[in-house]
Amino acid sequence: MNTKFLLLCLALTCHPLNDALAVQQPNVILIICDDLNDYVEGFGGHPQTQTPNIARLSQTGVTFTQAHCNIPICGPSRASLFTGIYPHHSSCFGFTKWNEYEVLKNSRTLMDHFRANGYLTLGTGKLMHHLVPKEWNQYGNSADYGPFALTGSDRVAHPDVPAPYREIGTVDGSFGPLVDISGRTNKDGVPFSWLTGGWGKTRPLNITTQENRDQTADELNAQWAVDRLKEFADKPGDQPFFMGVGFIRPHTPLVVPKRFFDKFPLDTIELPEIKKGDVDDTFALSIRGNVASKEPNSTRTMDMGSRLYKDLVASYETREEALKRFIQAYLASVASVDELIGNIMDVVEQTSLADNTIVIVTSDHGWGMGEKDYLYKNSLWQESTRIPLVIRAPGISLPGSVSEHPVSLIDIYPTLVELCGLTGETMKNTKGRPLDGFSLKPILENAKTKSWKGPESVLTALYKWRTKYNPAKENYSLRSNDYRYIRYENGKEELYQTISDPHEWNNLVTDPSHAGPLAALRGELIKRIPTEKDSIPKQPVFKPKKPIQSKPPVNGKPETDKKTAEYWKAEYFKKHPDADTNGDGVLSWPERKAHKTDADSKPALDVQRPKTTNKKLDSAQQEK
Repeated sequence: MNTKFLLLCLALTCHPLNDALAVQQPNVILIICDDLNDYVEGFGGHPQTQTPNIARLSQTGVTFTQAHCNIPICGPSRASLFTGIYPHHSSCFGFTKWNEYEVLKNSRTLMDHFRANGYLTLGTGKLMHHLVPKEWNQYGNSADYGPFALTGSDRVAHPDVPAPYREIGTVDGSFGPLVDISGRTNKDGVPFSWLTGGWGKTRPLNITTQENRDQTADELNAQWAVDRLKEFADKPGDQPFFMGVGFIRPHTPLVVPKRFFDKFPLDTIELPEIKKGDVDDTFALSIRGNVASKEPNSTRTMDMGSRLYKDLVASYETREEALKRFIQAYLASVASVDELIGNIMDVVEQTSLADNTIVIVTSDHGWGMGEKDYLYKNSLWQESTRIPLVIRAPGISLPGSVSEHPVSLIDIYPTLVELCGLTGETMKNTKGRPLDGFSLKPILENAKTKSWKGPESVLTALYKWRTKYNPAKENYSLRSNDYRYIRYENGKEELYQTISDPHEWNNLVTDPSHAGPLAALRGELIKRIPTEKDSIPKQPVFKPKKPIQSKPPVNGKPETDKKTAEYWKAEYFKKHPDADTNGDGVLSWPERKAHKTDADSKPALDVQRPKTTNKKLDSAQQEK
């Protein structure tokens, strides 16, 4: 062989440029489900769950069985995940738009940081609770919580759901199979139909048969992702991509195609292990109370989770039937999302994307299924805080490995920074904040490692509606390997030895034999959150508009213009008299805001029917 040729080959092999070209930055697909708890194969949440595609993903990556959220409700959880900043460092504990908080708007989001590093960033569905399109290069579909049942112009619960649960509303009070309901009518003879849509735009959802119907929002988002991934696989380029895919299910309304319900016959549904009276040694109700109890002469109050549980049980003959029906709908919804995740994974695994694409599947928080008489998210117990987390990182993650170390969503951002070799500051300026989490790469390489630099306990805050948040006085939980510690804003505490009491049944806070761990966790929490002496990050404050007196007073009262805030508050009160939580006959702005955001601050949808409809399922997507 020519000597000069050999020398040239050797030079190219050793040249730094060649090394740079050989190590191509990986692509990333981040899939987020909404309200998905541990009802996933491999996480031990429910023995009947069917998630073969997430299980398939687990075999190619690392499963984190003790992953938790940092605040168990949609808006602030997603804000924390995508900015890598704890709620107590940003003051984003609620549903005000994330980019109105000073710390967050002066820090780079995950997708913005990827874009600054030369990535093509594209997303679809519900990723952050409030979409800011300029944070992405491309965006597919905005969030859509449908399908919603419709009678005339009124959105209602699925017609199969009985009262009083159905009276909770078209989102949280609705579950059942997506079937043709056009032949059914309400008590006034008005026929039912299906509607779906996002923040302002809606469309009819036509269901002629199970094989001939419009696609749901989740199906559209999966198809959008599949189509884009096929394009990347067919025409690989020099620019890596970061793709976010947000699925709504299993968020309520739990309405998915009937074939998924058929996978879980009602009479076979197993109930979770629930200890009778388990709520009695807890203190969540001592700091919540936006829905008054209907018990005679009772001063006890209920939050949303207690109300959902109480009304669900009251809607059926037995508690067992009530929980079985809801769990059936939840399992069906999880199975539907798993199938869509499988569609995405098929493209990754069967194309050129296989060896250089990181895939992460997770959720924004969990969901309680009746444990502690609670059916909702937004508690500091494990049902709300624990989430599935699977990370597939080719060449780095050890396939099929499992980590039991407590980690959280705050760690995803720094993990991707390291895995993808991102450089530059994540702070836009000094008003921003560096990332709070720690890279999980050491755990991906060795699930049993002891050298991870992250904390020993996961820190989770609680959402509670306020006009202003004081991070030193909010509600928090720490979850370590052996314990969960909860401290509420009023000083009440809960302590569970999770290593021996995984269901968190026994509050040991007054047990002297656990005084040592209790003191240690108290001390850890104090060190990790701000104190009263620390400055509170600048945050947006709720300021309702004052009514404009446009006409002379009538009987001593000003007649306000119909376009003012007070008018719309009055209209809201007419439709939702239960929003007056203190029963004084007057709806205050805080009461209106609390009621509107209590069900996860879901956007009011425009019920006008547009003329356009969605395309039908093609033959490859038709249901069996």
